[in-house]
Amino acid sequence: MENYNEDEITQQLQDPTTQRKAFEEVVKQYSQQLYWQIRRMVLSHEDANDILQNTFIKAWSNLEYFRGEAKLSTWLYRIALNECLNFLNKQRAQNQLSLDDVDTTLLGKLESDPYFDGDEIQKEFQKALLQLPEKQRIIFNLKYFKEMKYENISEILGTSVGALKASYHHAVKKIAAFFEETD
Repeated sequence: MENYNEDEITQQLQDPTTQRKAFEEVVKQYSQQLYWQIRRMVLSHEDANDILQNTFIKAWSNLEYFRGEAKLSTWLYRIALNECLNFLNKQRAQNQLSLDDVDTTLLGKLESDPYFDGDEIQKEFQKALLQLPEKQRIIFNLKYFKEMKYENISEILGTSVGALKASYHHAVKKIAAFFEETD
C-alpha cells in the first residue's frame, strides 16, 4: 500500500473516531505477511486462516494496550507468534502427542492440503524445518523467509541478537545436515 504511514495509523488507532478505519488499513497492510508467517509454522491453509483471524481479533480487542513503543508490525508478529504457539500446544494436548508426533501430523496436513502447490523439494524442505526445535524454526522462518533483521526478531521474541544469530546458525546447519542425510 503506497500511502500507508505507520506513524499516522498508530495515531489514528488511538482515536476512537478513526480507530476502525485505521484498523482496516492495518489488516490490509499485514494480512498477507502474517498469513505466510503463520502458515510456515502450522503448514495448513485452514489452520493459518483461523490463526490469522484470531490474531486480528486479539489485536483489535487489545488495541487500548498498544501505545506505539514498539512498531505495530512487531506487536502484530508477537500476537501471531503467540497464537501459533497456543495452537500447536493445544494440538499437542488434545491429541496427547509428543513434539515428534505433532510434527508428523503437521507434515501430513501439508501433504493433504489442497492449497499446497509445492513440489517434492519444497516438501523435503518443510520436513527439514519440522526437524528443528520450535524456537529455532521460528527464528529461521522470520530470518530466512521474511528477511527480518535480528534487531526486529529480538523485539518480537524478547531474545538477544547474539542468541538469535546462534540459533539461526544452528538451524541452518541442521537443515544442511538433513539434506546431506537424504542424499
